[in-house]
Amino acid sequence: MLITEVKSLEISDIKIIKFKRFHDQRGYFTETFREDDFYGITEMAFIRPFEFLQFNETYSHKNTFRGLHFQWNPFMGKLVRCISGHLIDMALDIRKGSPTYGKIVAYELKSSPKDTHSEWMWLPPGFAHGALTLKESYLQYLCTGTYNPKCEAAIAPIADDIDWSICNPKIEKKIKKAFDGDILIKERDLAGMTMAEWLKNKNSDKFIYLEE
Repeated sequence: MLITEVKSLEISDIKIIKFKRFHDQRGYFTETFREDDFYGITEMAFIRPFEFLQFNETYSHKNTFRGLHFQWNPFMGKLVRCISGHLIDMALDIRKGSPTYGKIVAYELKSSPKDTHSEWMWLPPGFAHGALTLKESYLQYLCTGTYNPKCEAAIAPIADDIDWSICNPKIEKKIKKAFDGDILIKERDLAGMTMAEWLKNKNSDKFIYLEE
């Protein structure tokens, strides 16, 4: 696996991992995950405490939103990539005591056969995850925990106390435009908690910011 760049988003815990595709007259080949690269190179040191236990794939129609979800018992970090299509991936900090608590960041993940590279987006435990598809898209995510439906919750993507101040303004505009139109979203996600309600929830004590 040839990782060519690892960068942080506006919240430094959220990472983008760019890796190369190898093209020839037949198409392309790439390694999307390789243990010795993920755990062996210095730039990927942040991933070493984690092991991936569950791999998921979703297909979503255009203008679909999934999220903002998070899990505990077990906690679940997520490594997300767009297999095909175009989506906006979002990470909301829900860690009590974090300097970026309540702030959300977003990144556009795209994929077509002609691309010379692909990207993973890494969200460690402590972040609520959401994805908005701008066209029909396939998404894959690798999880550091196995799914427990009794220990999952959601923040409403329309909660008025989410802090968008550090989110890329061009991406924020695309998200807000999508929610002003016809969007496909489960009612339970739309009716998720506000940040204020999450603070009052006893499970919020499970998500504490630990300064390095």
